[in-house]
Amino acid sequence: MGESFGLRERLWKIGIVNTTEIILLVVVAIAVLGGAIFAAVKGNQRRDQLDRLPDRPQVIAEPSQPEQVTAAPELSVPAIELPESVPSRMQRLRARLARSGSLGQTLLGILSRGDLSASDWEELEDTLLLADVGLDSTTEIMDHLRTQVKVEGTQDPTRVRDILRAELLALVDPSMDRALKLDGEAPATVLMVGVNGTGKTTTVGKLSRVLIAEGHTVLLGAADTFRAAAADQLVTWGDRVGAPVVRSDREGADPASVAFEAISRGQEEGVDVVLVDTAGRLQNKSGLMDELGKIKRVMERSHPVNEVLLVLDATTGQNGMKQAQVFAEVAGITGIVLTKLDGTAKGGIVIAVQRELGVPVKFIGLGEGADDLAPFDPEGFVDALLG
Repeated sequence: MGESFGLRERLWKIGIVNTTEIILLVVVAIAVLGGAIFAAVKGNQRRDQLDRLPDRPQVIAEPSQPEQVTAAPELSVPAIELPESVPSRMQRLRARLARSGSLGQTLLGILSRGDLSASDWEELEDTLLLADVGLDSTTEIMDHLRTQVKVEGTQDPTRVRDILRAELLALVDPSMDRALKLDGEAPATVLMVGVNGTGKTTTVGKLSRVLIAEGHTVLLGAADTFRAAAADQLVTWGDRVGAPVVRSDREGADPASVAFEAISRGQEEGVDVVLVDTAGRLQNKSGLMDELGKIKRVMERSHPVNEVLLVLDATTGQNGMKQAQVFAEVAGITGIVLTKLDGTAKGGIVIAVQRELGVPVKFIGLGEGADDLAPFDPEGFVDALLG
C-alpha cells in the first residue's frame, strides 16, 4: 500500500513537470510564429510602398579606376644668359659714343671756320669748360693749342683738330693701367662705392656680366642693406648670368657682416671674383662714410681688397668731382666707373676726375642695356669727343 502511493506521487510529479515544459514550448513557438508573421506583413507593406514610388534610374557601378596622383608643378628656372663678349661691346659702344658726340660737333664747328678769331678761341675754351674738362685742364689745353698753332703757322681746321686730339689724349693718358687687378689669392675682391642715383647696383650687375664674358666665376655680395630693393635687384642680375648672391635675411643688417660673409663663401666655393655692392652714401654724412670705411676694414681682415671702384654719374659734372674726392679719402679709390655717358657733352669729366684723383677711369656705361658697359678705351673716347 505504501509502495503504490509513492509510485503515484512520482508519476504525478513527472506529469506536472512535463506539462510545464510543454506549456513553455508552446508559448515560445507562438512568439516565434507571431514574429515571423509580423515581419512578413511589414515586408509586404514595404514592398507595396516601394512599388508605388516612381521609377529611379538604375545605377551601374563602374569598374574602379586607379587613383591618379597629380604631379607637382615644375618650378620655372630662369634661363642663364650669355653676356656679350668684351671686344664686341667695346666696338658697339665706340660707335654709339661717336654718333652722340655733341661736344665734338661743337668743336669741329668752331675749328672749321679756318682763321680763328679771338672770339673763336674764347668759344672753344668755353666749350671745353662746359664739357666738364675742368679749369686747369682747359687752361693747359688752350695754352698748348695756341702755342702749337702759332709755331706751325697753320689755320687748317684738320691740323688744328689733330693738335687738339693730341692734347686731349695726353690728358686722358693712355699709359694708365685700366685693367682690373684680379691677380693674387683667390677670390679677387672688388668693392663698389658711390652715392645714390649713380646706378651703382646696376653697374655691379653689369660688371658681373663683363667678368663672366671673360670666363670668370663671380659671386655678388648685397651689402646695401638700407635700400629695400637693392638686394632683390642684385639677385635679379645674378640670376640672369648664374652668379650667386650673398644677402641678409633682414633689412638694415650690418653691411660689413654681409661683405665678410660674401668673401668667406667665395673662398669656400672657389670663385674667381667677389663683387660687393654698398649703400649709396651721401658725401656730407660723415656717419655713413665712416661705415663705408668699416666695411673695407672688415673685408681686409680675412682677405685683401683688390679694387675699390667709384661709380660716378657722368652728367653730374663738378658735383661728381666733389663726391670723388670724399670717397678717395675714405675708401682709397683704385678706379672709376663712369655711367650715363650716353652723350659726350659732359665727357670731359673723364679728364677732370683722373687729373684730380690720379686713378684711371676703367669702365664706362653708355646706355640702359644689360651689356652697355665696357672697359674704357682712351683713344676711342677722344675720337668720339671730336666726332
